[in-house]
Amino acid sequence: MQFQDWLRSLRFTGGDGKSEMDNLKTLLPSLPTSFSLSSLSLSPSSIIGLGALASLTTYWLVTRPRPTQPPCDLQAQSIPVQGDQSCRRSALLTDDNLLEFYYEDTKTVYDMFQRGLRIAGNGPCLGFRNPGEPYQWISYTEVAERAQVLGSGLLAKGCKPNPQQFVGIFAQNRPEWVIAELACYTFSMALVPLYDTLGLEAMVHILNLAEISMVICDKEDKAESLLKHKEKGVTPALSCLVLFNPFSAALLERGRKCGVEILQLSQIMVRNIPPKPQDLAVVCFTSGTTVTCEIKSLWYPNVSMFCHGARVGFYQGDISLLMDDIKTLKPTFFPVVPRLLNRIYDKIVGSVTSPLRRALLHYAVRRKQAELSSGVVRNNSMWDRLIFNKIQASLGGNLRFILTASAPISPTVLSFLRATLGCLIFEGYGQTECTAGCTFSMPGDWSAGHVGAPLPCAMVKLTDIPDMNYYAKNGEGEICIRGHSVFRGYLKDEERTGETLDADGWLHTGDVGQWLPNGTLRIVDRKKHIFKLSQGEYIAPEKIENVYTRCVPVLQVFVHGDSLQSYLIGVVVPDPEVFVDWAKERGIVGSYEELCQNPDVKKAVLEDMTAVGKEAGLKSFEQVKDFYLHPDMFSVSNGLLTPTLKSRRVDLRRVFSEEIARMYRKSSV
Repeated sequence: MQFQDWLRSLRFTGGDGKSEMDNLKTLLPSLPTSFSLSSLSLSPSSIIGLGALASLTTYWLVTRPRPTQPPCDLQAQSIPVQGDQSCRRSALLTDDNLLEFYYEDTKTVYDMFQRGLRIAGNGPCLGFRNPGEPYQWISYTEVAERAQVLGSGLLAKGCKPNPQQFVGIFAQNRPEWVIAELACYTFSMALVPLYDTLGLEAMVHILNLAEISMVICDKEDKAESLLKHKEKGVTPALSCLVLFNPFSAALLERGRKCGVEILQLSQIMVRNIPPKPQDLAVVCFTSGTTVTCEIKSLWYPNVSMFCHGARVGFYQGDISLLMDDIKTLKPTFFPVVPRLLNRIYDKIVGSVTSPLRRALLHYAVRRKQAELSSGVVRNNSMWDRLIFNKIQASLGGNLRFILTASAPISPTVLSFLRATLGCLIFEGYGQTECTAGCTFSMPGDWSAGHVGAPLPCAMVKLTDIPDMNYYAKNGEGEICIRGHSVFRGYLKDEERTGETLDADGWLHTGDVGQWLPNGTLRIVDRKKHIFKLSQGEYIAPEKIENVYTRCVPVLQVFVHGDSLQSYLIGVVVPDPEVFVDWAKERGIVGSYEELCQNPDVKKAVLEDMTAVGKEAGLKSFEQVKDFYLHPDMFSVSNGLLTPTLKSRRVDLRRVFSEEIARMYRKSSV
């Protein structure tokens, strides 16, 4: 009887009130109304066959994939504020009051970790590994204890327990980094992350502006670089360095001579003043295209995996071993920059050389994308088992969702990876000045080409940019953000704060956006980094670079223009993982370095870039007419990328000044 009831529960009722059997009968009009199974004379094998069919049907009804239920109407993901179509808020809110705290007992980053501690207790928190070994984990309880002890040690060394006490940290991402961060939050001190790519002048500027006396380092070489500044007398406030790793007696003596105490982390880890929501948490110095750094004073409300008791694994510190670390860690959540997703896409596409395999791959992707369009996201379909399982295994095999941000991602790449990786991939948009995110793609909306709707903590509006012909009345303009997540201003720089934050509290981002009919935001241009060509056309190079990186052979590109010239030129770094095979398919054979100097290869790359540019809607004056093929990647270590992997445009122009001049001379002859 229970089995019959269960089968009956599988029936669905349509809007007309008909049962599934009634609907089935409408498909069989030729059967008499008195039709029943008892009126048929069936052989035992036929009965077994019908039973098997019924079992398979029942199994399919129970296990069939179901679409993700979106939290709001996907055709109206944001709502105009007070009737103003250019200013919108999240449809997840019931009124115009923005969300300030997700949990009432969690109002600071300190509170977030304490909440995670209550949830996870002695569960794993921070993971690390040595080469060839599995991950080792530090529990939430142990992390909290270490943070408390380290914070007490900082106080014993003269740090003050208030938000005006700035503590520097000069280290790679590792568990001790997070413990030092939590130690500062535990005693209401503010953290100042430092990067070795900032350069001498910027580093001195930061240490003096924030009046930093205490810096926590990971390795001896970083401590030595700080001591150089002290020995020159340019960082007089610096008085104490704390190192994670062991150091030499020579370093200790060098510090003593210039008045800097140098301690091992264990020496300083020998009262608790939790912060308030309005207290300063972090001062972020992010390098841009000039030596002068952007300085942000951030509010505490932030997004943290620790709030939910999650565990976070760190890589070994060697970027070349990153994929091995990912396989070993088997992450469920993976925040990533578009550059890495582009490389994954290029590697997948470039590895399929056979026409038959390529056709099969694209067919499987189309079938998975058809499921996506109906809201179904899964990694257990036939296509996953046959084709995509190795791709998914390369990222650990346990991914549930990926977050991509920091730069635009191609809709083609995003749709392709949503199909092949079989997990949720969300795209967000924001800036350091608004504590990272202000828009986020909605669960259930797996379309591409936008960055989602405003988060519940922020309002987003567009304002006119007459010089670029963008007007808010047309749903286009500079993106401005207001809400609890927006920063308070630049540290000790009222002039720049006034330029970025207007009197009404709106943060002017410098990005150009467009509202789509469903209430989502699309990034279409950049107000900053624009220049004019000699004929008066405005150029936004970053937009063009984002288009060109969709080309299979292109890994990185720098687009340059001159107000005295009528066209663009560029520097292109080919993708070393696919470039040789890509050229071979076109009948050109050689090593990576040889191909970079081959004029036929250059011509083929230019044709590919031009075709992709046309497909993306670039105007003729936005297409590069010449470029230099450079064999070495732009990187943080060679000073051509910022720590957030954005191009240092001034440095790129300087490094490639000879090639730029040569290309313009060649075309003028």
